[in-house]
Amino acid sequence: MDLRILVAEDEEHLLEAIKLNLEMEGYEVITAKNGSEAIKKLENQRFNLAILDVMMPEMNGIEVCQHIRITDMELPVLFLTAKDSSQDKIQGLKVGADDYLTKPFNLEELLLRVKILIKHSLKGTKKEQDLKTYKFGKNTVNFVTYDAIGYDGATHHLTKKELMLLKLLIDRKDEVVSRNDILQHVWGYDVYPSTRTIDNFILTFRRYFEEDPKNPIHFHSIRSVGYKFESNA
Repeated sequence: MDLRILVAEDEEHLLEAIKLNLEMEGYEVITAKNGSEAIKKLENQRFNLAILDVMMPEMNGIEVCQHIRITDMELPVLFLTAKDSSQDKIQGLKVGADDYLTKPFNLEELLLRVKILIKHSLKGTKKEQDLKTYKFGKNTVNFVTYDAIGYDGATHHLTKKELMLLKLLIDRKDEVVSRNDILQHVWGYDVYPSTRTIDNFILTFRRYFEEDPKNPIHFHSIRSVGYKFESNA
């Protein structure tokens, strides 16, 4: 079984050193030099681990990790950063990182942490069940199967974009999520859907999950600002 690792790092010399050492350990290594490139490769390829530099152009490591966690709760993520404050570490862990290594670091320590994270991922250790399914009102969403049961008991198979937007809104429940946040985390920077496109997704969610779509209690559009999900009203 080939073990594949994505390394996203904008310092070219460090990127090459990490790649070389990982390949010497038998891993297949795919590299990216910015956050947008990392997301494209994550969406189109399978990986056993993502190593992300926190400070990258276009999208930073925190934003890339947030994008990963919208649809994938299992992929181990290791952050590399020059920052060493407790607050930075807390932020990284909050968005779903599994480990954190501060620059400058010992390559032997990096390889050890990689080995542990890879081993952990191969065990198929499941995250908590409530991260895989979410219930609100009479509705249930399964983030693994992409299936949702609506208020009337009907089953709906969600598209990847629907699931990503739904996961983002649920993760930020009771907060207004701006259009820019949705662009960044669901569509990425290369595609710019119109407000009408996002509104159509919200209308679909209301049709699936609201008993009275014209008077929604879960999915709200905040004019000129963004969108808000409420689990209870």
